[in-house]
Amino acid sequence: MDSTAQDPTGQAWQRLLVADRRWLTDLAQRAGPGTRLALVGGAVRDALLGKTPLDLDVVVEGTDAGKLAAATGLPFLVHPAFGNATVTLPDGRHVDLVRARRETYPVPGGNPVPAPGTLADDLRRRDFGLNALALPIGPDGPGPLLDEVNGLDDLRKRALRPLHPRSLYEDASRLVRGARLAGRLDLSAHPELLRQVPDALEQADTTPRLRAELRLLLHEPRPGRAARMLEAWGAASLLPPGTATRLEALDAQQDAGQPVPAQAYAAALLSAAPDPTALAARLGLGEKPGGLLARALSDTPTSPGSAEAVLRSLLRPDAYPPLSGRDVLALGVPPGPAVGQALAHLATLRRAGQVHSPEEERAALRAYLQDAATAQR
Repeated sequence: MDSTAQDPTGQAWQRLLVADRRWLTDLAQRAGPGTRLALVGGAVRDALLGKTPLDLDVVVEGTDAGKLAAATGLPFLVHPAFGNATVTLPDGRHVDLVRARRETYPVPGGNPVPAPGTLADDLRRRDFGLNALALPIGPDGPGPLLDEVNGLDDLRKRALRPLHPRSLYEDASRLVRGARLAGRLDLSAHPELLRQVPDALEQADTTPRLRAELRLLLHEPRPGRAARMLEAWGAASLLPPGTATRLEALDAQQDAGQPVPAQAYAAALLSAAPDPTALAARLGLGEKPGGLLARALSDTPTSPGSAEAVLRSLLRPDAYPPLSGRDVLALGVPPGPAVGQALAHLATLRRAGQVHSPEEERAALRAYLQDAATAQR
């Protein structure tokens, strides 16, 4: 953690944006006496790691989250199933107001059943120790940091430790979430996490949230790192063979200054699957990644630096820019239908592996034109 971690309360508070600190104390003022508010989860974790959190999650105890959201005067949305609400800040960011609760899992992999609880209950229901830290907020500022499950020690060790012996069995999506965090924040797996990996794999096919986490993995800053974490933890079966290597290659392009969109990562994932269409449907990726993959594998000309070009360099390292209509015109093909016929001929040669460079295409085109001229005599 940051060198100022001797005072975790002060560090976490000071890392927040000034506007966010002001908004949180105003929220506590609106909540009134007899209530408890606390900043929890990733915001506290990231602040203690020396980062400035932008996403805020607030646990609310002793008042209704929806009523409190309405009292802010900002746009909000209520989620009745869990008694939560989401407030939209003036800058467009969202704050989740979460009712303090306990949870049980009647069916592993299914949705948990919530029940009202205390702030301490809410922290104990979470996935990993370093995500179970809370910073109480009052009208005058923060109170002492709450650490119900020894999460500060996990944070110092940069270790992901599940909070319950059946944590990954009850919710296998926590395994992928852990890999996302490990890849993003350079964390390691606690032995208890590794012990529970087989439990997660046993429930993977019956845990819809796991598929959602795999989609989120593709939006990480470096998805390849997260995929490699899953592989290192013995969970490579959650992804097609070779996925980590392909995603890491795209990571390397990003590290070299070439932006790679999430759709390109999704297409690279599909490229490793025996049935890309089926995998796209199972993960809910939509049609765009498959279309991008098809274009990358085709001979269609692409713009330098485009997602198609980035993917093509990964999946077809020996690919070259084929001759265009302008090129064949320059070589003597008359305008009109003959241009399309010449390009179709070259495409047939490429698919058959008979040409391997623009120079070979030019030579093949000259031979094609000579044969056509001979046939007309």
